[in-house]
Amino acid sequence: MKELNTRELKVVGVRRDDRFSPNSVEKDRLILEAVGHHLAMDMVVIDESLLDESVEADIIFSMARLPKTLQVLRLLEQRGTLVINSPVSVENCSRTKLEQMMAAMGVPMPEKTGRNGYWLKRGDAAAQQKSDVVYCRDADELAAAKTEFERRGITNWVVSAHVLGDLIKFYGVRGGFFKYYYPSDDGISKFGAEAINGQAQHYPFALDDLKETVAKVADITGLAVYGGDAIVDATGHYYIIDFNDWPSFSRCREEAAAEIARLAVDNDR
Repeated sequence: MKELNTRELKVVGVRRDDRFSPNSVEKDRLILEAVGHHLAMDMVVIDESLLDESVEADIIFSMARLPKTLQVLRLLEQRGTLVINSPVSVENCSRTKLEQMMAAMGVPMPEKTGRNGYWLKRGDAAAQQKSDVVYCRDADELAAAKTEFERRGITNWVVSAHVLGDLIKFYGVRGGFFKYYYPSDDGISKFGAEAINGQAQHYPFALDDLKETVAKVADITGLAVYGGDAIVDATGHYYIIDFNDWPSFSRCREEAAAEIARLAVDNDR
């Protein structure tokens, strides 16, 4: 690995707004600090609401999601700042847009209808609270959940059929890093919705194929740091049910931080 000249580079970490880190505020802070540690340099970490055009940085490790912040990051990119993840890639992860992109490239996803219930998810942004992702047992509950979304001012949403099988969470960094875990094995949960799929049976599946698919989704969105969820059914078929920018990596923080730091090193070669 090439050594960075710490006296020449100014690095800033941008922590996403608390609304985008439900039950994960501390975990988000820790992954950014771990990245700074692996760079062997001081990294100033600021909240995304404080980022403005006056910030001077060679590299920005950004977890930001607010539209205003993403616009600032675009301007900084135009000035030559390396931004990881890029603002365009984050915008590509709104659920509605992401679903369209994945469908166009043939990514395995759940059907729109099924016999085991539905998931209703806000489509304009990542989940900000538990009620942004709702499991509905039948069509009547789905209709009621849509009405509640509209009452809250949410008119952009996606619907998918619930798939029976093992829920897995995966984490990745451009360049080959990939890890996956079963939430039912370690009990780590953001909202508790993982329990709907029950205890994992650890159905065998084609891991290399899943890794390849996830890498392709990362490429098409432009994300360098990413994570998501998948369901593996009893036949070994997998379905991507979520894909997002920069998770907290709490299950593999140090390994991931080293790989994220490497992105800056690779760019500086």
